[in-house]
Amino acid sequence: MYLKEFERYLQFERRYSKHTLIAYVHEVNLFLTFLEHEHLAFDQVNHRDMRHYFALMAEAKKSASTVNRSISSLRTYYKFLQREGIVKGSPIQIKALKTPKKLPVVVEKDKLLQLLDHMEVNVHDFETRRDKLVVELLFGTGIRLAELLQIQDRDIDYYNKNMLIFGKRNKERLVPINETLIKELQLYLQAKSLYIENNKSSFLIVTKEGKPAYEKLIYRIVHKYLSMVSSQKKRSPHILRHTFATALLDNGADLNAIKELLGHAGLAATQVYTHNSVERLKSIYKQAHPKA
Repeated sequence: MYLKEFERYLQFERRYSKHTLIAYVHEVNLFLTFLEHEHLAFDQVNHRDMRHYFALMAEAKKSASTVNRSISSLRTYYKFLQREGIVKGSPIQIKALKTPKKLPVVVEKDKLLQLLDHMEVNVHDFETRRDKLVVELLFGTGIRLAELLQIQDRDIDYYNKNMLIFGKRNKERLVPINETLIKELQLYLQAKSLYIENNKSSFLIVTKEGKPAYEKLIYRIVHKYLSMVSSQKKRSPHILRHTFATALLDNGADLNAIKELLGHAGLAATQVYTHNSVERLKSIYKQAHPKA
């Protein structure tokens, strides 16, 4: 089955994120369970077996995105096996399904700005200072949750007003930081040195015990504050990334510049934000034009 080897391949050679790695291994495990049930060997599977597997997924009413994730996972798995000389070729001859494009969910910019401007911070409480910085950083830079957790104190250049970010597959990029963020960072680092005893962590965002922050903590922080300005179900850190990109586009930023700031590999991923801006313009037109 070579699952451990496949996992190492994804982690160290392909440099996939933790989430992608977990998802791919999960999909391969599901497929191997199917093979066991069908009394098939993984190195003897043909394209008819693969069609049968994906047909079963369709019968189980799996979404197109779930099926596509499985196709991508298994295609990568068999490419790995082929590279290692374990199989002669890949049995996957299935194209990805078409999925409906979902517009990025955003928070109303004015409400978010009002929240940040009036967010109460107890100067004697490290956690409230940290929580405000988390929201400011995510909205002020558009970085991903995983990228936020990887930032170290040394990655911040106050003189040039930028921050070194390690993105997907360890790709580096410099992200500018504004004066508000610089002030928040300095206040946070003061609180960190004052209230965290024996703080030896080099990571920027830490728990009250001085340990590196983790995903659930950031989710809780963002959910708490977005609940104050939004009634929508989704209140995740990624929504602040979407809001950052949409705000830049609405204010005339070049799409290529937004692509670089977000760390997208191609322009296609960035272009989804243009739909949000078009929808917003339509809404304004309907409200403002006498014949709309």
